[in-house]
Amino acid sequence: MKIPYYPGCTLNTFAKSFDESARDAASAIGFEMAELKQWNCCGATFPLTPDNLIALSAPAKVLSNAGKEGDTLTTLCSVCYNVLKRTNKVLRDNREKRATINGFIEEEYDGSVNVLHFLEVLRDKVGFDKVKAAVKRPLAGIKTGAYYGCMLLRPFEDMGIDNAERPTVFENLLKALGAEPVEFPNRIECCGAHLAMNNEEVVTKLSGNVMTSAVGSGAELIVTSCPLCQYNLEKSQDKVVSSTPGYTGVPVIYFTQALGLALGQPIESLGFEKNVTDVMPLLKKKGIV
Repeated sequence: MKIPYYPGCTLNTFAKSFDESARDAASAIGFEMAELKQWNCCGATFPLTPDNLIALSAPAKVLSNAGKEGDTLTTLCSVCYNVLKRTNKVLRDNREKRATINGFIEEEYDGSVNVLHFLEVLRDKVGFDKVKAAVKRPLAGIKTGAYYGCMLLRPFEDMGIDNAERPTVFENLLKALGAEPVEFPNRIECCGAHLAMNNEEVVTKLSGNVMTSAVGSGAELIVTSCPLCQYNLEKSQDKVVSSTPGYTGVPVIYFTQALGLALGQPIESLGFEKNVTDVMPLLKKKGIV
């Protein structure tokens, strides 16, 4: 099985370990993530003004290019997924806006591509049973908090990846990998997102709420699906440790790193050295490595 894949800007630069671990994992499970032959930035933000159609031209161009290579497009970054899926809905449902946007990009795209997050591919195209069967290094005994954040689920009526208030896709993947999922109150709350650019104090507070909520519920590890969430949590770690009595920090990794680890990929290929908080002591303590 070959699925057209949109890496996006961040995974092509800052978050290469996210990209590389996913590609290797896909290969181990038995499918190929075929990077689009031509792609551009998705814009990184869905416009808040409904009539700002020029802002949809970049993601529309990505979708149009994807349509030339297949009927499905997958991506890893939650922000890219959010922008592409919501743009696709506009193009599919609104004929007038579709005509204007197609005029901008000089294409004839109708919103027919099925935009899937990599988690959906694993759940719906591959199946978690097949993922479980491919596990060579079970993550047994690791209490893991799945952090969904905002963009993977919201707006609920547009995204539809899972139950809006009680999502399980992340936890079910963790179970397949042998880990022990830990539900925590802030697992679908915001980390501060783009406020990292101009309001570090708010980001530290919100990211701190996520991490202390996870640890307070028993998590020893947090997994993410968003490079911006990953950045905010990791960057806030030291300040949260210094300002929160009893909190000593928690490793934060991409879910594809956990997937690759469980599938038996070489440790040195997973990019753990690029994570701010060292996950290796936990893995050694649990006898994983």
